[in-house]
Order: sequence, then structure tokens, then C-alpha cells
Amino acid sequence: MKRIFLFILTNILVMATIVIVWSLITTYTGISGTFENNGPGLGINYGSLMVFSILIGFIGSFFSLAISRFVAKKMMKVKVLNPNDQLSAHERTVIEKVHRLSRAAGLVHMPEVGIYQSPEVNAFATGPSKKRSLVAVSAGLLNNLDDNAVEGVIAHEVAHVANGDMVTMTLLQGVVNTFVVFFSRIAAIIVSRFVRSEMEMIVRFAAIIIFQILFSILGSIVVSAYSRHREYHADRGGADLAGRDKMAHALRSLKNHVGRARVNDRTDDSAIQTMKINGKGGMISLFSSHPDIDERIKRLEQR
Repeated sequence: MKRIFLFILTNILVMATIVIVWSLITTYTGISGTFENNGPGLGINYGSLMVFSILIGFIGSFFSLAISRFVAKKMMKVKVLNPNDQLSAHERTVIEKVHRLSRAAGLVHMPEVGIYQSPEVNAFATGPSKKRSLVAVSAGLLNNLDDNAVEGVIAHEVAHVANGDMVTMTLLQGVVNTFVVFFSRIAAIIVSRFVRSEMEMIVRFAAIIIFQILFSILGSIVVSAYSRHREYHADRGGADLAGRDKMAHALRSLKNHVGRARVNDRTDDSAIQTMKINGKGGMISLFSSHPDIDERIKRLEQR
């Protein structure tokens, strides 16, 4: 969940920044950036707007990918483990598992390995490429799950790296971004024509930002659906690396931990709430990056 959340959040912020800068440049330099003409229909130059949307959309997604590992380490306060440093037995075990499973997955360059201090039972993998990836686990995961369950979770994350999931997610996000930029500008142009001429540019500027954020949230439904599909694939990859029994045991351990946990005001239950949402139906499930954990166990056992 954290891998996808950080990527989507960074992507939205990058996209918003690019559009704001572009709007300010076109406003104060006189450069034509409205994509309007005197043609039929709405009078929009759709060709130019589409080229602009593709450039901005993919620049935003690839820039988000490029800084994904850096952002994850800073936001999650990940302690990167160096095998040459003095490490605890716990830390050295994590490195050994990640490196062993990475070699089994055929990775030539070992991912960075990190631990972040949080009571949540979680782990994630991110990075712009297989050569520059990061696998991080929470202290809560190491403290609450047994050795086989931890290995299953790590195998799942290594499978994400080996499958190149962040790159394929970036390509999908670039397509989504393109449509977000395209339709948000069309909607903003339409809205701005209902106000007085002296207010038109201000209204259009604000409308672009509002529609872009709104359409980005809607676009995240598509990204989340693809993420759920990749989770099943990573479960299968984790089973290939660590063994199906360990992967299934890891999923059951996560489920049991959620069942025992109690949400209260004094505990950081962000990961628990995430998994509870994933187990619920309704509209909120459309925005979930992970499928229901029971369904994951069922598919793994029926493989």
C-alpha cells in the first residue's frame, strides 16, 4: 500500500507543480498556452493539447518514478542497512533474506535493504529500476511475525522488484496522467466561459488545478485496479522464491495479526486500517491497491 500511495501522491504533486509553473509562465510572458483557436465546436486545438498532455503526463510519472526511492526513504525514515556495518542479528537476517531471494529471482544488482521504525506490520519495495531498488520492512513486521512469515513477505516484495512492477505502473500512470491533463483543461476552458472576461483567466487557472486533482483521484481507480492485479502476480512470484507454504503462511499471519489488533487512539493503526479496507466491499474497495487477503490466500492455494 505504501509503495503505491507514495507513488500516486508524488505524481499528483509533481503534476500540479508543472501545471502551476506552466500557467504562470503563459500568463506573465504572453506565450499562448490556452490551446484555443477559432475552429468549430469548442474552439480548442485538440492536437496541440494532446501533445502537451502526453509530455506533461509522462514527465510527471517518470519524474515520480525517478525520485520514488528517495521519497520513500525520507517520508518513512528508512534506515538503510549496509552489510559492511556493525548490525544486529535481526538486521543482518533481513539483509541475508533479501539478498538470497534476490539472487533466486535472477537479480544481478541487489536491492537496498532498510528498516523503518513503526509498529505497523508492513513492508514495501520501490525504486526506479531493478538496479536501483529498495526493499524495506517495518520493525512491527519483524517483531510480530515468525521467521517463515517474514521470509514470505520479503519474497513477495522481491517479486515486485523482479517483475519490474514500478516501471509498468509508471507507464500506466503516464497514460492516466495524459487523459487527466487533457480533460481537465477542456473542462476548465468550458467553465471559464461562463464568467466575465476579466475573471476568465483566474477562473481557468483555479479550475485547471481543481479538475486535475479530481480527475487524478478518479484515475487512481485504474491504477489501483492494476495494482491489485500485480499483487496476485507478486504472491505467485513470492511462492516461487520462498515456497508456496511460506507465502501462504505469511498471508495468514498478516490476516491473524489484523484480527487480533484493536484500533484505538493511542496506536498507529494505519497499516491495519489499510488491510481492513481491503477486506471490505463497496466503493472504497475501488481505491484499494491490495485485494482482499482471503482472496489472495484462496488464489495461492488453488494455483
